[in-house]
Amino acid sequence: MQAKPCYVEDRVTADACVIKMLRSPHAHALITHLDVSKAEALPGVVHVITHLNCPDIYYTPGGQSAPEPSPLDRRMFGKKMRHVGDRVAAVVAESEDIALEALKLIDVEYEVLKPVMSIDEAMAEDAPVVHDEPVVYVAGAPDTLEDDNSHAAQRGEHMIINFPIGSRPRKNIAASIHGHIGDMDKGFADADVIIERTYNSTQAQQCPTETHICFTRMDGDRLVIHASTQVPWHLRRQVARLVGMKQHKVHVIKERVGGGFGSKQDILLEEVCAWATCVTGRPVLFRYTREEEFIANTSRHVAKVTVKLGAKKDGRLTAVKMDFRANTGPYGNHSLTVPCNGPALSLPLYPCDNVDFQVTTYYSNICPNGAYQGYGAPKGNFAITMALAELAEQLQIDQLEIIERNRVHEGQELKILGAIGEGKAPTSVPSAASCALEEILRQGREMIQWSSPKPQNGDWHIGRGVAIIMQKSGIPDIDQANCMIKLESDGTFIVHSGGADIGTGLDTVVTKLAAEVLHCPPQDVHVISGDTDHALFDKGAYASSGTCFSGNAARLAAENLREKILFHGAQMLGEPVADVQLATPGVVRGKKGEVSFGEIAHKGETGTGFGSLVGTGSYITPDFAFPYGANFAEVAVNTRTGEIRLDKFYALLDCGTPVNPELALGQIYGATLRAIGHSMSEEIIYDAEGHPLTRDLRSYGAPKIGDIPRDFRAVLVPSDDKVGPFGAKSISEIGVNGAAPAIATAIHDACGIWLREWHFTPEKILTALEKI
Repeated sequence: MQAKPCYVEDRVTADACVIKMLRSPHAHALITHLDVSKAEALPGVVHVITHLNCPDIYYTPGGQSAPEPSPLDRRMFGKKMRHVGDRVAAVVAESEDIALEALKLIDVEYEVLKPVMSIDEAMAEDAPVVHDEPVVYVAGAPDTLEDDNSHAAQRGEHMIINFPIGSRPRKNIAASIHGHIGDMDKGFADADVIIERTYNSTQAQQCPTETHICFTRMDGDRLVIHASTQVPWHLRRQVARLVGMKQHKVHVIKERVGGGFGSKQDILLEEVCAWATCVTGRPVLFRYTREEEFIANTSRHVAKVTVKLGAKKDGRLTAVKMDFRANTGPYGNHSLTVPCNGPALSLPLYPCDNVDFQVTTYYSNICPNGAYQGYGAPKGNFAITMALAELAEQLQIDQLEIIERNRVHEGQELKILGAIGEGKAPTSVPSAASCALEEILRQGREMIQWSSPKPQNGDWHIGRGVAIIMQKSGIPDIDQANCMIKLESDGTFIVHSGGADIGTGLDTVVTKLAAEVLHCPPQDVHVISGDTDHALFDKGAYASSGTCFSGNAARLAAENLREKILFHGAQMLGEPVADVQLATPGVVRGKKGEVSFGEIAHKGETGTGFGSLVGTGSYITPDFAFPYGANFAEVAVNTRTGEIRLDKFYALLDCGTPVNPELALGQIYGATLRAIGHSMSEEIIYDAEGHPLTRDLRSYGAPKIGDIPRDFRAVLVPSDDKVGPFGAKSISEIGVNGAAPAIATAIHDACGIWLREWHFTPEKILTALEKI
């Protein structure tokens, strides 16, 4: 047996050069002197890239649809260092050893600046300015722009903003947005009780098994990029612009991806690798070390969320206010859209007539943040769930009961989502068109025996908690997916899908959808995906869009091809189209007889005039498909040591009608375990100067096999959604959204303390219990 090449590393040729990066040792600094001449003179060094010889083009690393709703605040290399690990110089050499030796020969001097590490520090009046360069607006420049730029640093650098996103860089604000519905004053005046609480979360890393990697080469006058990416089409567009090539001269091949979880939505090394190949003409490999994954990847945003609730004595909400503040780190990729999803994917869970939200994202000098599975929802959901639980305690109402009294119901209009967009205002107010929360909460209550006694065992106290959750299935009115399906001469099919399968099973979903429409066995369908030369545009694997967007595009392409097969099959049978139908396995059947797909395809290819049969599908929608779910947790807390033991965890999710139930369950288990790790043990820690102390898996705290809950179950609770193909909705992200509040409310139930910052540690338990 011989393994087939499938990952980026399998494509690397023997003559490939290697890139190693010299990175800033300072969190905030200016390069005052840079000399690479000794490194360039070292035998085996092919090229050295710095801010002195890289393209003078500004971009966002975030792989998003253009025009991107993020500041274009990054240059491939710059004079200012904004985090430990920022790029100083890239050595392109014949081997890794030579490249590493050359790094030691680069002479660089810095003017070290005071770092900004937290949201509070970024907000201070006298805070150092992380992005002090001039700003250029493509559209919608504010009236204050000229005055702001007159105070900017003049280093020959600038940033670009495509359209207004509430950015005020001189105040360290990367993006901001405000919205509301109803009358907040009246809502709080009508309340019998008002509470206000602030909740904090820390920075967490995606930790994909495969680190970021890219291999680039020239094929004639074309640049070929083999990438471990979630966004091959966005990557092609960005790299083509940066290296000065037309898009048809850039070929991106998404190889198998060894884990992404959002981090491979960003373009973090591909553009450097591509530029090195363009300059040298050589094939080039750039692979992150595990340390670089921690200091030069993008992680989950730090958030500080204040929630104010007004309610009647029976717990029914009269007003909800959320102030969501996020720390985006040194660059603003996803600085609007991730924090916007904090309120967007939590507030609609509890519809209220009077709702107000403010989102503000701050620059700082921690390591970069960006897309992470859940995309803002876990932070917002933690805050709203905890605040509602604290309200329940004050009103002496059971937590599950107050959720039931306020939660969203199927068919209910989600008014607040008419005021929240991802860089574009929604064209309509969505509703919860399908929602299985009633059945989910009924099953979850029974599974965990919500009302049963919780006996104490010495120092161990038992508690139960719950959180309801939601997510999107793609981004309506913004993103698009396309697909093409070709009928082969033997009656089989090749699907050219733009979708990017990153281990989620999307290719399998596309196969099953096409086979269902075309009445053929799945083994007669072959999918080619994620290749910009051999598929049509698809925005990529993010926003939980695979099934709804890429899947619907495949369904539409199959339906388009089905009509052509029926038409020509009817002609061959000499019957009206209305009298024929597709039948398994792969035939057109009429009243007079039947003809196989192979016979139809062969006739089309033998000069009869109608040619090869190809179906195309393009999918974009103004409609939302929301998956819903609930997490139930039972914990044991040792009030003497602070130890937390997660005994039971049940994840019940409504992803519509699942296309691939086995893979859907796998997605739930994987996402939930990641969320448990983030809740219980994961955090990136810094010293006072901004140096990350967490640089490897050993010191990080990602969950291990022993951290799996003793009783860990995932359950699919179906619904029928009208947006997704055959009633399906998304599944890939929602699993991370509820673990933290479910565990935190269970901890409160066990020992009466409120942990308002996650992750949860024994030290925090003992501190809250006033034992240390």
